[in-house]
Amino acid sequence: MEAITIDVVSDVVCPWCYLGKKRLDQAIEAVKEDLAVAVTFRPYQLNPDMPADGVDHKKHLAEKLGGEEAVTRAHEMLAGLGREAGIDFDFPAVKISPNTLDAHRLLRWAMIEGPEVQHRAAVALFKAYFEDGRNVGDRAVLLDIAEACGMDRAVVTALFSAGADVDSVKEEIGMARDMGVTGVPCFIIDNKYAVMGAQSVDVLANAFREIAALKAQERVGKN
Repeated sequence: MEAITIDVVSDVVCPWCYLGKKRLDQAIEAVKEDLAVAVTFRPYQLNPDMPADGVDHKKHLAEKLGGEEAVTRAHEMLAGLGREAGIDFDFPAVKISPNTLDAHRLLRWAMIEGPEVQHRAAVALFKAYFEDGRNVGDRAVLLDIAEACGMDRAVVTALFSAGADVDSVKEEIGMARDMGVTGVPCFIIDNKYAVMGAQSVDVLANAFREIAALKAQERVGKN
């Protein structure tokens, strides 16, 4: 069975990233008979200068998208796409646009414990923010998520307090920008190929198959 790796560059407060993650899961399910897929979530911040306590979400979005009507239209479209993918977006419940640095630190520590733990944490962060309206910039919320995902609450508390991996996460975000990632989600396959945006399940699945076929051809060519 051919194997590929996927690095998902995303931000936990990006609705397109949540949509892209759901579609990725469905694409992996579609190719699982032929491909082994290993997924790692990588950090990105759409708003790296966001204050530590965050800002009013409704006001922030209106300024960013050009008014409340534009926000409403965007949310209606995303809600429909979310339903198709199995996401119950509750945009009115979201009150704060947070700084996501701590959330990305948590995802980094989750990956150290294993891909399954990181996957659970990523799902939990997206769901907490977009479906439950929780502030994923609040360390108490992050600690609850960590514990629910099987991580040691006391250890995560100590890591936060010590400022662990702040620079490492920022450096990784900088590397993504240096690679040309200007929007998320971005799926980097085998460290060679990039698929930008929340593409359809078919587009993702076909990309995975094509890249796996290229790998097989390259291997035959070397023999």
